[in-house]
Amino acid sequence: MESRKETRQFKTEIQQLLNIIINSLYSHKDIFLRELISNASDAIDKLRFKSQTEPDILGDDAEFKIRIIADKDKNTLEVSDNGIGMSYDEVLENIGTIAKSGTADFLKAIEQSKTREDVLTPELIGQFGVGFYSSFIVAEKVELITRAAGSDKAVRWESTGDGSFGIEETVKDSRGTRVILHLKKTEKDEENFTEEWTIRNIIKKHSDFVAYPVVTDVEKDEPIPEKEQVLDKDNKPVNTTRKVRQEETLNSMKAIWARDKKDVSDEEYKEFYKHLSHDWNDPLTHVHLRLEGTTEYTMLLYIPSKAPFDMFHYERKHGIQLYCKRVFIMESCKELLPEYLRFVKGVVDAPDLNLNVSREILQQDRLVKNIRKNVIKKILELLAGMDKEQYEKFYAEFGSVVKEGLHTDWENKDKIADLLRYKTSKSGDKFISLQDYVSNMKAEQKEIYYITGDNLSTLINSPHLESLKEKDYEVLLMTDPVDEWVTMSLTEYKEKKLRSAEKGELELDKADDKKKDEYTALFDCIKSNLESKIKEVKQSSRLKESLSCLSGDDYDMSAYMEKLLKASGQKAPEVKRVLELNVNHPVLPKIKALFEKDKDSEKLKDYSSLLLDMAVIGEGGKVENPSQFSKMVGELMSEALKV
Repeated sequence: MESRKETRQFKTEIQQLLNIIINSLYSHKDIFLRELISNASDAIDKLRFKSQTEPDILGDDAEFKIRIIADKDKNTLEVSDNGIGMSYDEVLENIGTIAKSGTADFLKAIEQSKTREDVLTPELIGQFGVGFYSSFIVAEKVELITRAAGSDKAVRWESTGDGSFGIEETVKDSRGTRVILHLKKTEKDEENFTEEWTIRNIIKKHSDFVAYPVVTDVEKDEPIPEKEQVLDKDNKPVNTTRKVRQEETLNSMKAIWARDKKDVSDEEYKEFYKHLSHDWNDPLTHVHLRLEGTTEYTMLLYIPSKAPFDMFHYERKHGIQLYCKRVFIMESCKELLPEYLRFVKGVVDAPDLNLNVSREILQQDRLVKNIRKNVIKKILELLAGMDKEQYEKFYAEFGSVVKEGLHTDWENKDKIADLLRYKTSKSGDKFISLQDYVSNMKAEQKEIYYITGDNLSTLINSPHLESLKEKDYEVLLMTDPVDEWVTMSLTEYKEKKLRSAEKGELELDKADDKKKDEYTALFDCIKSNLESKIKEVKQSSRLKESLSCLSGDDYDMSAYMEKLLKASGQKAPEVKRVLELNVNHPVLPKIKALFEKDKDSEKLKDYSSLLLDMAVIGEGGKVENPSQFSKMVGELMSEALKV
């Protein structure tokens, strides 16, 4: 039976990304070795985890190691492991594409960048995470030979990074993966990645803490046994030592989380984060703790400095790895981390955990629940303890994600609320906390006011805020889509109720019942003319300068929420809104006079529509009939400009 063999083209976007990676990271070439060693370590981790339930899968090859073979004559460098390996289909899935869930977002970021220089930065690429493909920074051709654990078939993958790759079935004596780099020629002043000292330096810098031996054969002087020595004519040995090649471990393998934090340098913390996360940016901060008591466990948790491109993709992995006595148990341990903290990376080592733990057991395990509670507590404390500048950097990247916790983590709702930041009608370009808002409230102010929408300028100039501004009350400007869910979950803060500036009665001033009675008949007429579009016409408690606005009842869906649902393709329930009119505006008495003169005037219908359109435009919406609106405004201008 013929073995499978084929040549495939990279997808267009993958080729684009590959070109960017090769060209942009030329000054960071040594990163490729860290990425390949991290991948090899991950492969061994996965095999160790699988062997907990399938011990026979290891066979007689249970001594894990990552081997580096440099060949100066062939100008090649090989990184191999005896980890889990890959099948033919897994190679196509994992090596034939680049972080597929984030590809579209990455390309979008490229398109939005103003110049090529903005695009070609390690920081941008670091957010994307390309791992294996960093090999093409130094290699003109890359070969990958792999055999999945438990399989007798191997796979060979090869590419020069020029738009296509070949893949075929082949033979390999044992499980695991070999990555062979056919290196580009180097100039005299460039690093030579076949040199022993170069390899040593890179591993010491980037991969010293990898949990498995990273080995290579090195040339050493070995004493020659006396009986094997060659003697000269004077009966003296010609040589007492000889050159031999011996396997040497290049990394210390010290689990960084198991060390005392005072013995770990900032640089070591940073390098471990990059190994763990495959992010090339430094972390924003970290917390390293050993908790002791009835149960003991260690946590080393990181807050990234940049959000990954796949932050909002459902299939993305969580960042916590679970260990037991430094033995890898599980990657992407969702049971230790709620969704709203999914950006956190790190390690938890619990010595008392069952090595044969499954996800089902984890969900019920009392120790795991205790760890989860403390992980959340420490992360929230870490965020709350950041200085202003550092927290602003964090919030710009992850604020939207943290807000999700208000809806899902009731136990920590107050702590999460303390972390929220918003621009307000008074803060200008600065974000303030809810605590700052409460501290700044007027003595007579009883509630926290907010307004939601997608445009900051539209919100701050909204007619809904006119009465609040006159009272000198501050208003939270909520422009993040998730804020609609925030307002559903966070109904009060520090015993102050949150109130929408566009829903319900604001009750800022006592209503003028006399004027209300004067306009009742006109309002009934306008309501009749707009029966299919609104549910009520009433005197406004919000407006001071504008003529009209739209509002809703306290528990109605906001205009922005309706817009979000429609934009996502969901059917929003039809909710008629209230048309509020400013009875102190000079236009309204004139419309009232026309109504009293001729209740059947066609102009009343036109003015009713115009009042509604003005309210829609005032909140940043689109009028139903733009041409009709434009025509009516033109006619009014013509009348007003008559000499």
